[in-house]
Amino acid sequence: MQLGSFSISLNVKDINASKAFYENLGFNDLGGDITQNWLIMKNGDCVIGLFQGMFEKNIMTFNPGWNQNAENLDSFTDVRELQKQLKQKGIKILTEADESTEGPGYFTIEDPDGNPILIDQHR
Repeated sequence: MQLGSFSISLNVKDINASKAFYENLGFNDLGGDITQNWLIMKNGDCVIGLFQGMFEKNIMTFNPGWNQNAENLDSFTDVRELQKQLKQKGIKILTEADESTEGPGYFTIEDPDGNPILIDQHR
């Protein structure tokens, strides 16, 4: 199962303080808009998202259709197909992607310990 690029989305209290901290660890801006309280940062193949006031918990995020540089892949498994495969395996889908649509879409699941996982396709 190819889930796409991986990142961790962090729920931060002060996005500017978090940005400065991760810059000290060697992370650089990859995308986002700090004025809207979200920023994507990268160090090597490691990608983190900083999100202030957008959700309650840290979230593991997979992006079908992207590589670790947020560049489009020529071939990938659509988010709706991934959702169908996980349903067939008995995994509970918390928020479902509309299977009658194409293009961008997302769904959410949780691991056995309640850690949220977002499968988020942008194209």
